[in-house]
Amino acid sequence: MALSTRKVETAKLGRHTDGRGLMLLVKPSGARSWVLRYQKGGRRRDMGLGAWPEVTLAMARDRALEARRLLEAGQDPLTEREKTTSVSFKTAAEALVETKRSGWRNAKHAAQWTSTLATYAFPSLGEQDVRRIETQDILAVLKPIWTEKPETASRLRQRIEAVLDYSKVIGAREGENPARWRGHLDHILPRPSKVRAVVNHPALDWREAPAFMANLAEREGFGARALAFAVLTAARSGEVRGMRWREIDAANKVWTIPAKRMKAEKEHRVPLADAALVQLGERSEPDALVFPGGKALDRQLSDMTLSAVLKRMNRSDITVHGFRSTFRDWAGETTVFPREVIEAALAHQLKDKAEAAYARGDLFEKRRNLMSSWAEFLSKY
Repeated sequence: MALSTRKVETAKLGRHTDGRGLMLLVKPSGARSWVLRYQKGGRRRDMGLGAWPEVTLAMARDRALEARRLLEAGQDPLTEREKTTSVSFKTAAEALVETKRSGWRNAKHAAQWTSTLATYAFPSLGEQDVRRIETQDILAVLKPIWTEKPETASRLRQRIEAVLDYSKVIGAREGENPARWRGHLDHILPRPSKVRAVVNHPALDWREAPAFMANLAEREGFGARALAFAVLTAARSGEVRGMRWREIDAANKVWTIPAKRMKAEKEHRVPLADAALVQLGERSEPDALVFPGGKALDRQLSDMTLSAVLKRMNRSDITVHGFRSTFRDWAGETTVFPREVIEAALAHQLKDKAEAAYARGDLFEKRRNLMSSWAEFLSKY
């Protein structure tokens, strides 16, 4: 009996035939794909017709019909397709980025995808037909950086896997994905977590923070003010540099960072001490940046601008991000504020799921007291 759309949706693990060699294969993962099985030159061949639901039952039947016509004409459908549907890895990658672009929060994601692949994958895989890429090709790309740059290598593997999955969906590739981790590369490469070194951002000792802030107060420019604001709020550099005036409620001394600009993609309110408000300067239009990058008022300061302030202060031994650790150390060692209040001030998510389930508030008023104490400490020089 021929398949129906409903039968395709409910098909169980295994092989389901539609007649005349057209089959629906269902894998343990639940993935479904169409295959046409035929004989050519006394040899059985399986021709992939695409993954369901991207390729519907009607589309699979049309593709199978076209392949049978080629067989009747004495041609091999697989051979003919290889002549006309060769797609390079680079072409497939660029096409995939375009399909994902509208779903990404900002252009930075597309740039990161393209940069990673261009740096590490394109030199050897770029011009290869995606149909010909095998496990050894993937390993040749990953092994040189797997232990040296484990985080980058792990992301690279995921992106290569996505490109090859996309290639299969569009009919440019068949078979298993040689870049998949579970049940494949995990038998060859060590787990990224086993080789990933914890990177600690060099931080200023909390005892030196008041003297540092006094020195910083003598500096001029948006970079120095943005750095001071970041220290006073224990915020991330990107959150400060991307801040716009509409996020600031000066009357209530609150900075509300929208979810799309937060690492955890969750809105975060920051209580502002008077010392932090002073760094903001004169208010401008709601959509204007608080700390613009020079004369181009709608261009963000770069992270290097804040680092350059440290360099001019002869403090290349510490980092901007490290001030979050300075704040954490000060709060943990010298105050009686609860751990959850300190972690909330850093916009950290509680790792304990049970604890997080009960922590529904943002402890704002307690955090206001904490940040006021922090500002008062920083002024003691």
